[in-house]
Amino acid sequence: MTGGAAQALARIAAALERLAPAPAAAPDFATAEAFVWHVNPDRLDPVAEVNRVALPLLLGIDRARDTLLANTLQFARGLPANNALLWGARGMGKSSLVKAVHAEVRRQGHDLKLVELSREDLASIARLLAHLRAAAGHRFVLFCDDLSFSHDDQHYKALKAVLDGGVEGRPPNVVFYATSNRRHLMPRDMIENERSTAINPSEAVEEKVSLSDRFGLWLGFHPCGQDEFLAMIRSYCDAFGIAISDEELRAEAIEWSATRGARSGRVAWQYVTDLAGRRGVRL
Repeated sequence: MTGGAAQALARIAAALERLAPAPAAAPDFATAEAFVWHVNPDRLDPVAEVNRVALPLLLGIDRARDTLLANTLQFARGLPANNALLWGARGMGKSSLVKAVHAEVRRQGHDLKLVELSREDLASIARLLAHLRAAAGHRFVLFCDDLSFSHDDQHYKALKAVLDGGVEGRPPNVVFYATSNRRHLMPRDMIENERSTAINPSEAVEEKVSLSDRFGLWLGFHPCGQDEFLAMIRSYCDAFGIAISDEELRAEAIEWSATRGARSGRVAWQYVTDLAGRRGVRL
């Protein structure tokens, strides 16, 4: 090889190294209790303060609360635990419950970390799990909020291998929790359309629908009634010291829900936020 060719190859190699930076250093998991996974470049950013409410303030979801808390405590203690899918009505506390349970488990003395992964970054989940697997001294709840898949979405394949397949599978120090408005993670009309147009209807959607079967826990969340809605608001008011009579609260809260066209934990909190602002109370 001539000297000129060697120099050209050296310049090309240097340029490639600049275009492809070195892999990110392993994160220091002792710096925070929660992290958010980002790609381009891959990194786990610590969260200074998690946005959540206290577990006792989540009303009307007692069964789901107790089941998820028990499962998470088992996992934090190093015992077997299931992946969990929290599905159902919007605004009924699915993601709030995951964050509140994480806080409660930590309050009981367990060093459990929460790692949030967005649905759009599911293709990178194997790289994320490599980081978590290497941190064998820590235990992680890997959390994906609002998980769902469209007709041509292939991200579910990466997740299936993690949940219940592949050579490595899920690391023993990781449990996966996801929330979704859909029990089977895909729209009902899409399921029916594929069944009606496929040569073998039973196999048309089996691959995608079977993803939800890989969650050992299915926790359903359903719309709340008026009494539950009012109880949620009263609980928030008592917790934050917002003085209001039962009669005034009932009249205002019912009007608020009517203007929103819904009753849920989220709508209750939005009313309390408005009420606190009007009364000069900081939340």
